[in-house]
Amino acid sequence: MNRKISVGMTVTIVILAMTVTFSITMLLAMRLFDHTVTSVKEKESMYNKVAEVDRYVRANDYYDIDETMLYDRLTAGYLLGTGDKYARYYTASAYTDLLNAQSGKLMGIGVELAIDQSGYAKVIKVYDESPAKEAGLQRGDYITTIDGADIKSLGGVEAVQNKLRGESGTSVNVSWLDSENAQHTADLTHFGFTANSVDSALVQGNVGYIKIWQFDNSTPSELDFALRSLTASGAQSFIFDLRDNGGGILDDAISSIKLVAPEGVLAYAEDKAGNRTLLGSSTGDSVISQPTVCLVNENTASAAELFASSLRTLCGTRLVGSTTMGKGTIQSSPQRLSDGSAVVVTVAKLICGDGSCFDGTGLTVDVERPLTADEQASYYDYTLDTDPQIQRAVSCAQQLTGVTTVGGVNDADIAADSAAASSEAAAESTASSKAGAEGEQEASSTESAS
Repeated sequence: MNRKISVGMTVTIVILAMTVTFSITMLLAMRLFDHTVTSVKEKESMYNKVAEVDRYVRANDYYDIDETMLYDRLTAGYLLGTGDKYARYYTASAYTDLLNAQSGKLMGIGVELAIDQSGYAKVIKVYDESPAKEAGLQRGDYITTIDGADIKSLGGVEAVQNKLRGESGTSVNVSWLDSENAQHTADLTHFGFTANSVDSALVQGNVGYIKIWQFDNSTPSELDFALRSLTASGAQSFIFDLRDNGGGILDDAISSIKLVAPEGVLAYAEDKAGNRTLLGSSTGDSVISQPTVCLVNENTASAAELFASSLRTLCGTRLVGSTTMGKGTIQSSPQRLSDGSAVVVTVAKLICGDGSCFDGTGLTVDVERPLTADEQASYYDYTLDTDPQIQRAVSCAQQLTGVTTVGGVNDADIAADSAAASSEAAAESTASSKAGAEGEQEASSTESAS
């Protein structure tokens, strides 16, 4: 039986629905208003404080104010105050230089540098067909002045590299000391050269050594070429040297991982709400099948850490060296501001394909081989044949393939094993005299082998 609803009942239902909708809307609007007012009050308080300081300083400070410097420092201070240690502010001129360098309009002289204990810029790499190469600069030389400015007054490697940059056809005056402490000075004219990000060599006859300086748009193709060339030359294992690799472009690092890793998820970006976005997966089309080792240190960071972590998870790669930096975050591209300056902020956390994150902790290594104080002092003087960390990595690589190690390669390995055996023997001796005797015998045989 159909029942008819009266007009009065219908009107009542409509009014109730409208009342409920209005109430919910008002409640949400009030909450949004309260939040907005609170936010506005907080910002007003912040701006009032800055204005109060500004009024006092302008009325009383003895020195004249450089308005451009003031605004630059205020912006930089704001980013510093956010607690984002990877946030960065580019002044208008610095951002213009960055864009010009990326586009190739500004170029350096063709060297990689490091500031060592001397305080001067040590040349650790010279690119072929570069101004530096033509001028006679060599690995191991020290740049002491640039256009008359002492290197020690410039404040770090990045400032030195910026000082060396210029447009094609312009010149920069550089003074340097060679390996025999002879002084050289020359005007180096900027011109185009190829700055490779990958170096490779076959060491100990069967180990492919690949140094990845950083990850940029040329790295995947350079790495692919190195892997195929070394395989054709008889490489039975590979060492990826990621020491001092601060990362670079994340997308290019993921493309590089795909050349080595089997099928699997490589990385996610996780925002502050915990939402994850897939950054990349490997399809399993690896160009190699040989065992691999990654050589890392405390300056291995970001995309380089992801490379090492992904290979360990997906390929069983052994990590040799010392615990990495632990920079597992993703930064934005520079956001240009109205005055031509730009800011960079952290936008997400970098999550490995297996769900782990190395941010703040770094990657612990499978084979610990830090440099001693004396070795650290000679770090930039080592060659492939004398670098103790490379030798340790070579030993590990050859162990993975079961290849007999040639003389000298296993020295670091034997020393480490000897130390471990001695420690174990000492611990056992405290347990019982019999265990102590056995421990001494084991330690003695290990020491004789070394």
